[in-house]
Amino acid sequence: MQTGNAFTTPFGRRSLSLGMLATQVLAQEIDPETSIDKWKLFRTVCEARALIGISDRALVVLNALLTFYPQTELSEANGLVVFPSNVQLSLRAHGMAPATLRRHLSALVEAGLIFRKDSPNGKRYARRSREGEGGEAFGFSLSPLIVRAAEFDAIAERIRSERLHLKLMKERVTLLRRDIVKLIELGVEELPDVDWSAHYARFRAVIDGIPRQATSDDLEPAVDGLECIQLEISNLLENKLNSQKTSANESQSERHKQNSNTQSTNELEPSLRESQGAKVEQYPEKDNSGIGEPTRTNQGVAAGAVQLAGATHAQAIRPVPLALVSQACPEIAAYAKHGIASWSDLMSAAVVVRSMLGVSPSAYEEACDVLGQESAAIVVACILERAQQINSAGGYLRSLTDKAARGEFSVWPMVLAQLRANGTHVQLVAKE
Repeated sequence: MQTGNAFTTPFGRRSLSLGMLATQVLAQEIDPETSIDKWKLFRTVCEARALIGISDRALVVLNALLTFYPQTELSEANGLVVFPSNVQLSLRAHGMAPATLRRHLSALVEAGLIFRKDSPNGKRYARRSREGEGGEAFGFSLSPLIVRAAEFDAIAERIRSERLHLKLMKERVTLLRRDIVKLIELGVEELPDVDWSAHYARFRAVIDGIPRQATSDDLEPAVDGLECIQLEISNLLENKLNSQKTSANESQSERHKQNSNTQSTNELEPSLRESQGAKVEQYPEKDNSGIGEPTRTNQGVAAGAVQLAGATHAQAIRPVPLALVSQACPEIAAYAKHGIASWSDLMSAAVVVRSMLGVSPSAYEEACDVLGQESAAIVVACILERAQQINSAGGYLRSLTDKAARGEFSVWPMVLAQLRANGTHVQLVAKE
């Protein structure tokens, strides 16, 4: 067993501090029967490094010191002082420079992980007794590691808990980001009247406020904000689902009723004259650009121009009857739940077709803003009729939207051209 004074002081010009004395006091409280696996203890110290206040290079030196302890178990019975020379210690510390080695040894002493037990001349060695038993040793005492083992375990467990909590918070943020983005995309399709840009702006404000190296304290308010946004969007979509269920129940109870409106398609059509009107927009020919441009030479559409009623273009623009749209574009009815019986049915089917054709939500939303929701749905229905001849439905829709914004496009000529392409003869008489 080690012998010596109550306190030992460092050799030479090295200073002494109260912290060093406190470390030595703790070292004297070791239970002689206590033993700890030195490598398990070292891994615990590595986990607790950030809160202990030592660098990873200092841990390299501590690892080298432990290699000079012959047993795997640290215990008072086997002695706790190691006495390697700086040369040998440097070799086991991966060739660390002498000045760097001395600096990290001082850091370990100041952190209270080891303390110096210097000989009278500052050399490190062990003196054997005449009986051959272990005598007094001078070097670095590892006893503080045993005394503070429980403390290190508690610090390491705290760090592991914080790391796990941070991981869970990051996972929660990732899931909320994914859910909110997809819910907004669905909302743009199903609820175009809602100001989704405001919800997205709030979402981006929360995400952009998260630091690059975020901690749990940074992520907790972000998670709260994202959960509020997700809840608001979910409520909007849930209300949409409830309204659809109500509408479905009402439609089932009214299926036995017959439609008494016997007005023919020709009576619903606006009046046209051959002597007045505007130029008819025609379908594109297939090209390699992906966006078709209106052309007069396209075969398979109307050869002649149908002129709209009125002396001016403003007088000529009138709502397209839904019956005429259904006659010109019959394929879109397959994408409606109960057929095209109202403009709402047409717009809902157009949203489904838009997604099927690969038209982005932003392109369709822009078309709704410029053309109106009904006209945008009519354009999508016409594009569906000629889908195999159009390389990029989204690009073509954007092209028509740009033309409409410049006043160079309306849906009337498009619908009439599709009627002629279907082989339907249109004879309309002007109404005075």
